[in-house]
Amino acid sequence: MVEKIHSFQGRHVHFIGVGGSSMSGLAGLLQQEGYIVSGSDKTRSHKTDHLAEQGIEIHIGHDAQNVHGADVIVYSAAISPENVERSEAARLGIPQIERCDLIGQLMAGNRFAVGVSGTHGKTTTTSMLAQCFLSAGADPTIHIGGELDFIGGSTRQGDGNDFLCEACEFRESFLHFQPTVAVITNIDEDHLDYYRDIDHIESAFRKFADLLPEDGWCVAWGDDPRARRVCLESRCNHLTYGVGADNDLVAENLVYDELGRASFDAVLHGENLGHFHVGVASEANMLDALAVIGVCRIRGLNLTKVAEALSGFIGAHRRFECTSVTDGVKCYTDYGHNPAEIKNALKIAKLQPHGELWSVFQPHTYSRTRTLFTQFLETFDLADHVLVTDICAARETDPGDIHARMFIEPLRARGLDAVLTPSFDDAEAYLRAHWHEGDLMISHGCGDIDLLNEQIAAHGDTQR
Repeated sequence: MVEKIHSFQGRHVHFIGVGGSSMSGLAGLLQQEGYIVSGSDKTRSHKTDHLAEQGIEIHIGHDAQNVHGADVIVYSAAISPENVERSEAARLGIPQIERCDLIGQLMAGNRFAVGVSGTHGKTTTTSMLAQCFLSAGADPTIHIGGELDFIGGSTRQGDGNDFLCEACEFRESFLHFQPTVAVITNIDEDHLDYYRDIDHIESAFRKFADLLPEDGWCVAWGDDPRARRVCLESRCNHLTYGVGADNDLVAENLVYDELGRASFDAVLHGENLGHFHVGVASEANMLDALAVIGVCRIRGLNLTKVAEALSGFIGAHRRFECTSVTDGVKCYTDYGHNPAEIKNALKIAKLQPHGELWSVFQPHTYSRTRTLFTQFLETFDLADHVLVTDICAARETDPGDIHARMFIEPLRARGLDAVLTPSFDDAEAYLRAHWHEGDLMISHGCGDIDLLNEQIAAHGDTQR
């Protein structure tokens, strides 16, 4: 039996793994709703520091004592039952709720509950939706797996009518949600430590679409055959978007400026909904904006206000974010951690004025590094230099058969200047010794690679 979070209103909720992008947001959201919140994580991070600044009791390191006094525990799929805090909670009879069940419960009862799914683009699309809904006068509850300055963080409590959140396919976690609108930005290979293959992944998205009520909506990128198939086979209303003429919502008169930012007319079944300009670069972000326009149209929002919001959208943190100009080098960080996302970030970087392009890659998890190894080798061709750090283990233990150094010779064989820089200190030292004023550096990964950018900004001639 799944515990109901609302039965613990005003009582003590403890989050195990509170530093995760989703968990930290949920902790903040429950605090806003009047719960007493605490949390623990194995390492200190910006997210744990931010929660502590909000008055949430944070423990660094897992310890059985951390759960004493808690009325209910929230944990993520990455926290095993053997975790010392979960084990102690079980011994004490403290109820436990998995993160995705919690999100599903928070979504329930909202008239317009949007779950943004897809292998790539979830955070950006949800962030665009948040900015558009608020700009158009709606009062949504928001849960983003990143930080958006427009809402002052990753979460926002609304009036209970609209709920906007990311719906991640990791271990089919989004099947715990209760959406009335599902967005599918794309279906690609990832999380192959859980899924057998791309067909298995597609079947999970089909189950996600099946969660929708008959009067709900499935909104999908129609130029992706798998996303289109899932959408059109869903039992509810459906809307496809893209550049192909067979989509319901099409970007026409599409042009990009010199920095790769798109402008286009959004045309729905022949009706011009207006002219839109996207404040962030790339085709991927244009498509995300088109999905947002479709959702906003279904919701009945003022599309003139939506256009203004998209034009002013500057992105969430760690999504091609400029962190400093150091030694005359523009330094960016990007959360993209699989081949398609990294390629997109490099395409955007290539459009910026720069000398040489430096790419610093932190592989994330041994399983992803192993299963997508060949695809990663084909990812960095737009860069002039590639630095590879040690693999970020995250929730995994080292199996001993995959190492970051295995990238170097194959990348060099492709004509790239590839160097192994195991630690962030190694990477910073190498960059400072070799880059030149006017160059551009971008770090990639969903681990703690952003700390490299922070230490670069802190250690030298820096301006923002």
